[in-house]
Amino acid sequence: LAPTISGLLFAGSVEFLLIGLLAAAAPIASIALLTFMINSRHLFYGLSFPLHQVRGRARKAYSVFALTDEAYALATSRDAGTLTSGRLLWTQFGLHASWVTGALTGGLAGQSLLSGVKGLGFVLTALFVVLAIDGYRARPDRTTVTLAVVAGVGAHLLAPGSMLLVAMTVFAATLVARSKARGRRRRPATDGADHA
Repeated sequence: LAPTISGLLFAGSVEFLLIGLLAAAAPIASIALLTFMINSRHLFYGLSFPLHQVRGRARKAYSVFALTDEAYALATSRDAGTLTSGRLLWTQFGLHASWVTGALTGGLAGQSLLSGVKGLGFVLTALFVVLAIDGYRARPDRTTVTLAVVAGVGAHLLAPGSMLLVAMTVFAATLVARSKARGRRRRPATDGADHA
């Protein structure tokens, strides 16, 4: 199942979350909405990704499917003149193949070598905790952490069956509202400075 999901979805963190959602028998609509929310950053990637370099409809379709953070970083860090259709596609295919191979290897190792290890199911949670701690250390922001905790705890209490979807929706909405409020506060100060 791991390489099949990795091959057909190729969506990074969504794949990890999908396991829990499938195990909890989450509704398809919730899974689709959560996947869209997490991967919506790719809409912005598409604005500057050199898709025009890829020739052929089928190849373009695969390139859109295989657009990941890593593929975007590799493509946009190069001089546009050196990018060819083949180079872009082989880069994306290599990333896709390595992801599927890693999922297969990890699945086999988990089934055989690591099957008796207790607490292994907590590894993914621990990974996200460590990433959150590193993110906080890089940019300490207590308000954001508080909003995330309140959204998570509130969603767990009010909608335990759809906790992740509700928490992420509420958290994203509060971040958007907070950003707009900050923009409104800055605008008058900037306008005053322009008139002075």
